[in-house]
Amino acid sequence: MSDPFRITIEEAAALLRGGKLCAFPTETVYGLGADATNPDAVLAIYETKGRPRFNPLIVHCADLAMAERFARFSPLARELAEKFWPGPLSLVLPLSEGNGLADIATAGLDTVALRVPDHPLALDLLRATDLPLAAPSANPSGKLSPTTAAQVHKGFAGRVPVLDGGPCKAGVESTILAIAEDRLIQLRAGALSREAVEAATGRPVEQAEEGAAISAPGMLLSHYAPNATMRLNTTPMPGEAYLAYGELAPHNSLVRNLSETADLHEAARNLFSMLHELDAMGAQMIAVAPIPETGLGEAINDRLRRAAAPRT
Repeated sequence: MSDPFRITIEEAAALLRGGKLCAFPTETVYGLGADATNPDAVLAIYETKGRPRFNPLIVHCADLAMAERFARFSPLARELAEKFWPGPLSLVLPLSEGNGLADIATAGLDTVALRVPDHPLALDLLRATDLPLAAPSANPSGKLSPTTAAQVHKGFAGRVPVLDGGPCKAGVESTILAIAEDRLIQLRAGALSREAVEAATGRPVEQAEEGAAISAPGMLLSHYAPNATMRLNTTPMPGEAYLAYGELAPHNSLVRNLSETADLHEAARNLFSMLHELDAMGAQMIAVAPIPETGLGEAINDRLRRAAAPRT
């Protein structure tokens, strides 16, 4: 490979088939990929990220037919997959018999989180490998998720090859739903809004209980954190950087505006990249403007609360 951090799909597929790691783009954030059937390859994800072993991984598939090799789909699960795949929805489903997935990928649970990403390079890579790819966000555990190849390169100090697909269009991770008979339970808010799921299915989407056992990624209290500490739903005090939203009043702070027009889609797309920028500029404290709790605002506020939580 002439440049191990700017590689082709063929080179990326060869790495993954050989049990190595390779970061790749999705519509949400960049993922740190490995063959989900290879225990040593999946273990390398945890070791490279410094990720707790009890925190399960999302397994990415090329299509619904591939996903059905690994989990049992109820009629409701299949309806959701047909409506929203490819797309930013992960479904937590019961493992099928003889699924072949590495136990470490599911953190020993009897369920697995599956999704089909909506990114042409990700789908081409999945087809080229013909493997399910375990792929959490391509960043050190607990740190900001990457939305560009350069952020992956920087986060791992050049130790991980990256398939560069440009900036991610969604900018926050997938929504994760569990299905309990005919109930939909949101384990993680994400790039697919609760309202969109409810409109498509005619069913309410319940929120997982506070303190529920970790059964999917993104449920740790402290997560998605910049180096700076954060204050939410506020305006900046002297010396603080400001992550703004909507129209700005006069200010003397180091500032980034998630969306000057108060567009939640734009804000979600900019969230991690702007926190990366403030970190790179040396911000020690970041004040964050109030964000509406509607639509994609639910996912944005979820990430901000976890980023601001006490570090463990």
